[in-house]
Amino acid sequence: MTEDRLPLAELMAKTGDSDFLRSIAESVLQLIMEADVDGVIGAGRHERSGDRTTWRNGYRDRSLDTRLGTLNLKIPKLRTGAYFPGFLEPRKTVEKALVSVIQEAWIAGVSTRRVDELVQAMGMTGISKSSVSKLCKDIDERVHAFLKRPLVR
Repeated sequence: MTEDRLPLAELMAKTGDSDFLRSIAESVLQLIMEADVDGVIGAGRHERSGDRTTWRNGYRDRSLDTRLGTLNLKIPKLRTGAYFPGFLEPRKTVEKALVSVIQEAWIAGVSTRRVDELVQAMGMTGISKSSVSKLCKDIDERVHAFLKRPLVR
């Protein structure tokens, strides 16, 4: 079961003064996600219930950029179905802009390897060739739909 109180003294001991608010924000958001997932599943952690719809299946890491700095969150995964917290956007505005830049570069004929260099020049860590291909798959599907459309006179 999820703890009802934050161990503030423990958090203060672990972090310095500059990271204290960031740590609290991470902990609060983590508690919110855990409670939300308990509601989606229909049972708490390690709890048996007839209302249970699925089970937990680990976590996936997600970073959230805030005024306090980057928060490192662990989003619970489910065995069946999906969970994504409402306070996070599926794609942040910055990510949408980055995807647009990558897609425009791909349309302009820039190779996937060169796109990685472009992303690094923008200050990001880089992007793999397969990720570029996945992001541009949507463009391929739209082009195919356009080419296969019925021509009417």
